[in-house]
Amino acid sequence: MIFNSSLFRIKPTFLIPIKLITIAIAIKSFFTFHRDFGYISSMKNIIYSIVLLCSLFCAAPSYSLDLNKGWVATAQYNLGLMYDNGQGVLQDYKNAAKWYKLAAEQGYASAQYNLGVIYEKGDGLVQDYKTAVKWYKLAAEQGDTPAQYNLGLMYAKGHGVIQDNIYAHMWWNISASNGHRNAVKNRDIIMKRMTTADISTAQKLARECVRKKYKGC
Repeated sequence: MIFNSSLFRIKPTFLIPIKLITIAIAIKSFFTFHRDFGYISSMKNIIYSIVLLCSLFCAAPSYSLDLNKGWVATAQYNLGLMYDNGQGVLQDYKNAAKWYKLAAEQGYASAQYNLGVIYEKGDGLVQDYKTAVKWYKLAAEQGDTPAQYNLGLMYAKGHGVIQDNIYAHMWWNISASNGHRNAVKNRDIIMKRMTTADISTAQKLARECVRKKYKGC
């Protein structure tokens, strides 16, 4: 029996404490609220202010930031997480997808992966396997292990791509080498459905993919 996708969202685990940009965005929104008090736009600003401040001081006191990612993308990703998990705001998958997409378009791998999961599950959006594969591939190219694992499943099931055991094996082999336990089990299961020649091809493709740093696989 092949294990299912890693249908969970990644939590924020970055490298250095989140800094002034989140505070600056929140403070700007707060003062805009005072300046525009009484208007509908002011309510949006104060909500964003509360969410951003909560993400900084309440929901994740240990937030830190990957130096290779932009401050704005990190704030957008964290907002996506808060809407996704209903932290400080009502749970809203559509809004979560909106914020994830803003971060994902800037190359934020965790946001790309989470967006792929939302499209695969159809949470708050129309289920779209092809779009899920698109975001999984972008995350996988950056070495995101859960995305590599989920790509293997998409190929194994023919969701969003043409069913292909060779590419399922390839991605599970890569994900397994990066420490994903279910990828090891799935790779071994699907090997029983493949010819010796197919297994050899899949292993060769996996080596080439690693050599290319997961790009264009």
